[in-house]
Amino acid sequence: MDTTGWQPPLLWRTAQLIARLAVAALARLEVTGDVPAHLRRGPLILAANHISPFDPVVLAAACRARGVAPRFMATGGLFRAPVLGALMRHAGHLRVDRGTAAVHHALADAAAAVAAGSVVLVYPEGRIGLDPGLWPERGKTGTARLALACGAPVIPVAQWGSHEVLPYRAPKGLLRGVARSLLRRPVIRVRFGEPLDLHDLAHGTPGAARQGTDRIIDAITDALAPLRRDEPDRPRHVDPGRPVDTSRAHRRPPAA
Repeated sequence: MDTTGWQPPLLWRTAQLIARLAVAALARLEVTGDVPAHLRRGPLILAANHISPFDPVVLAAACRARGVAPRFMATGGLFRAPVLGALMRHAGHLRVDRGTAAVHHALADAAAAVAAGSVVLVYPEGRIGLDPGLWPERGKTGTARLALACGAPVIPVAQWGSHEVLPYRAPKGLLRGVARSLLRRPVIRVRFGEPLDLHDLAHGTPGAARQGTDRIIDAITDALAPLRRDEPDRPRHVDPGRPVDTSRAHRRPPAA
């Protein structure tokens, strides 16, 4: 495995700075925890919860605060956009075509990126969460399979507050959400947890990917709990446009 690290293009480093300025304009960002210095340039997998369309901007800003320039695994729709798609490709992000036969290429592309020394950021839930309490849902196994195949460490990343900036159905309601945030400046909290040890799980062993996935979601949940001590059950801010789906509930959150 290449340990020299992937070199982020100037475009992506500039975009992270812009993301930091955008978050500062709309909210108050608090970043806790850290990424060990020897892992900041990869190989590394960051596994984050997903609660809002604003999450990528928040995580780009938070990662910049910790000296990390991750390659995001992002939905294929973004890459099909005329201008944004070209920018995403140039910045080194990784395309995920969910619901198509090509989705399997995403794991191979991510494995190659990690093997080349990249930091790759993944949303293990595979979608913006629809749990009524906004706790992490039962994860897809792709993140664990990636980690087991590459042997790269996984750091859980928890975030809270981005759901107050942009609504679930953005761009519908975008202007209203931005205006509200400019006035109220909600607090957005991001926490980098401790690296997970998955070395006792053997790649390809039946059940290993599911066990690894549950450990990753557990770790994200544990990192999220102290960020929302005053909202342990349901979020104060309720987005009426967000549907509710309890079919992928993971488990009750730990006591704060």
